[in-house]
Amino acid sequence: MNYGSYGGGQRGCGGGGIRLAIAAVVALVSLFTYFRNSSTNPITGEKQHISISADQEIALGLQAAPQMVQQYGGEDQDPQDQQLVNSVGDELRQKSAAGKTPYKFQFHCLADDQTVNAFALPGGQVFITRALLTKLKTRGQLAGVLGHEMGHVAARHGAEQMAKQQLTQGLTGAAVIATYDSRNPQSRAAMAMMVAQLVNLKYSRDDESEADKLGVRFMSEAGYDPNAMIGVMEVLKSVGGGGQAEFFQTHPNPEHRIERIKQNIKEEFPNGVPSGLKS
Repeated sequence: MNYGSYGGGQRGCGGGGIRLAIAAVVALVSLFTYFRNSSTNPITGEKQHISISADQEIALGLQAAPQMVQQYGGEDQDPQDQQLVNSVGDELRQKSAAGKTPYKFQFHCLADDQTVNAFALPGGQVFITRALLTKLKTRGQLAGVLGHEMGHVAARHGAEQMAKQQLTQGLTGAAVIATYDSRNPQSRAAMAMMVAQLVNLKYSRDDESEADKLGVRFMSEAGYDPNAMIGVMEVLKSVGGGGQAEFFQTHPNPEHRIERIKQNIKEEFPNGVPSGLKS
């Protein structure tokens, strides 16, 4: 109904006032909800505004994972590829601070041999395409890629971005997640909508920088030379911004990250990187 139409001026003012009042209430509730849900991340030490639990992150990631696998042509059928990804991923999980989080990391090598990409879902589902895997030269470089993606999970970047979206979109998403019940089909349908939103999340430049920093930390704790992360950036630079380099759509340009990674390494090892670390 058009309350501002000719002949309905008085009713239009009343209707407009009601709409503004409702909008104000929704905005206030959204702000209150956003700022009330705060916690300190034990890995980063940062205060975050997040409206879902780690268990709910895990549930979301598990529900979204099949969609992501299908999007990239399924799981890689070469058992050696998957074994390599699992082996390096498990080292990072077992030997770094990432393993002290509530997340049960699972690693997936995807069959797509054309699209260069790696990504993670909240809750610990980590993916790398065969196209990227085959361009990496060492286990250390793979540790750098997986460590970066595990950094996003440990830092709860996905959950943080979702909370920001809830702040701008009102309470709909928060209500869906708050009432999630795996035994309730309607709840699962609502969660599917959240999963669709989750799949399209993009991280900020600050999130990417923090994931790089955590990647350096995790791979170092697992016994890998963090300079391998710089090698990853060189590999990605060589790929260029071609149409199949999807990595460039979800991550900042590698050229802009190298200096900051060098600084991260210096902070991790102020006296220099020790010899004997795996490359």
